[in-house]
Amino acid sequence: MPAACDSHVDDIEDMVSGLEPTPHDRLSARRGIVPRPRKKNQKEEAEELKVDSVIPGTQKIWVKTWGCSHNNSDGEYMAGQLAAGGYTVTEDPAHADVWLLNSCTVKNPAEDHFRNTIKKAQEQDKKVVVAGCVPQAQPRMDYLKGLSIIGVQQIDRVVEVVDETVKGHSVRLLGQKKDNGKRLGGARLDLPKIRKNPLIEIISINTGCLNACTYCKTKHARGNLASYPVEQLVDRTRQSFLEGVCEIWLTSEDTGAYGKDIGTDLPSLLWRMLEVIPEGARLRLGMTNPPYILEHLEEMAKILSHPRVYAFLHVPVQSASDSVLMDMKREYCIADFRRVVDFLAERVPGITIATDIICGFPGETDADFRETLALVEEYRFPSLFINQFYPRPGTPAARMEQVPAHVKKQRTKELSQLFQSYNPYNHKVGERHRVLVTEESFDTHYYVGHNKFYEQVLVPKIPEFKGKMIEVDIYETGKHFMKGQPVEAGEVFTPSIALPLKKGEVSGLTQEWVTSCQNSTMPGGSGHSWTLSGIMLKLLSVGVALMAVALAVTMKLW
Repeated sequence: MPAACDSHVDDIEDMVSGLEPTPHDRLSARRGIVPRPRKKNQKEEAEELKVDSVIPGTQKIWVKTWGCSHNNSDGEYMAGQLAAGGYTVTEDPAHADVWLLNSCTVKNPAEDHFRNTIKKAQEQDKKVVVAGCVPQAQPRMDYLKGLSIIGVQQIDRVVEVVDETVKGHSVRLLGQKKDNGKRLGGARLDLPKIRKNPLIEIISINTGCLNACTYCKTKHARGNLASYPVEQLVDRTRQSFLEGVCEIWLTSEDTGAYGKDIGTDLPSLLWRMLEVIPEGARLRLGMTNPPYILEHLEEMAKILSHPRVYAFLHVPVQSASDSVLMDMKREYCIADFRRVVDFLAERVPGITIATDIICGFPGETDADFRETLALVEEYRFPSLFINQFYPRPGTPAARMEQVPAHVKKQRTKELSQLFQSYNPYNHKVGERHRVLVTEESFDTHYYVGHNKFYEQVLVPKIPEFKGKMIEVDIYETGKHFMKGQPVEAGEVFTPSIALPLKKGEVSGLTQEWVTSCQNSTMPGGSGHSWTLSGIMLKLLSVGVALMAVALAVTMKLW
């Protein structure tokens, strides 16, 4: 090796001191120089080794979801894709490397919890990916700076985002999906999924809505109405039952508006879905606003009376005052709401109507609130969601003159006391009901079933009852439940047409699905290969990478 290679040269001119070097001399001199590398400190070497050793797809991920069933379905889809991509989805946040936080923007407390969870993750040195309506609607919030974001229409690319995040990069996917200029409803329905409850499939039938309620922040995130085609929804329903599901929940920001953007309607969809729902299984319809359900009352009464559909409907009223409804821009009057409830109660005896009420909306007077109390006293709704008004940033209602905080709190308390004053199930003691058992009670002491009217019935925790339709005699009632004793020699019916997946198992990864995707990328355009050969190649690449890391560690130690 030339002597120059063993020398340290601070300035090239030192090699030709006293002489005027020619360009040729300078070139020749440079060829013999080996620059001394800058010495790295131990911290820099550790960080370099840490980056080198990051292999996307080997980490544990905790998925936390707040909010509605639509959000929960999105969370299930993201968990399924991550598991299919090699990540381990865990229910233990302490042992997770990445926290995927799927947010809700409906109320201030939900966003506060979301923000506090981000802070907690950062304090524990966790990688954070945020999703859901909060970052979609307000991506420039200070507490979201530097974080990776998955938009509500981009959940089919969650693996890409997490891959980059674990490598230390910040990725933000917030675009709107379009086809020939028309806004699409969201991610594909046939993506892998991990159902929180293997017996229940949540299907989003559309995203966004047609309303422009002055208090709503969700519209900022989900946008205008975009419905999925009927055939895609029927296919997803059929596939779910092939995976052992026995209950379907339909969800969206407003199920009643389904199809208005694609030339169809909700009853048409429901009749098609009922063709593929097996005997004993049941469908639960999600929230619908009064203006749209009014258009289909006759057909909806027939559908809600069907033995495979729960006689249950969630119709938010929000206030019984027409002046308040006008300020909310709810696009109906209280007479419209009464017409919906009265018609369905007459045509579908025993139907459960759930509703929502906001206490203390800007401009709400004592007289307005008394009208709301009178409505609840009259109908005695068995399911009532009571919300104290929270002004959401960027909404028209946030700029209106606010009701004093102590007044809002007092009205919320008064309505809650009225709701707690009656028990809607006392008269049902001694009745015999058929219930579909799908869940475990919160205290883990019972299984939970629902009767035809989607009323909660607690039954003994006997493993054979899970996923079955059983007969029970009601012997006790509470505010929100009944307790049922199984009928001796009573019928135990299995509605599932296949064994349910195990808890945590990924749906949508049938052999047929894998075979159809051979030599192609995953549906949805994530760019990750999901074929059997692709999986083997990925495992091989991971093995090679691990060997390289081990070699690097050995050399540094040596």
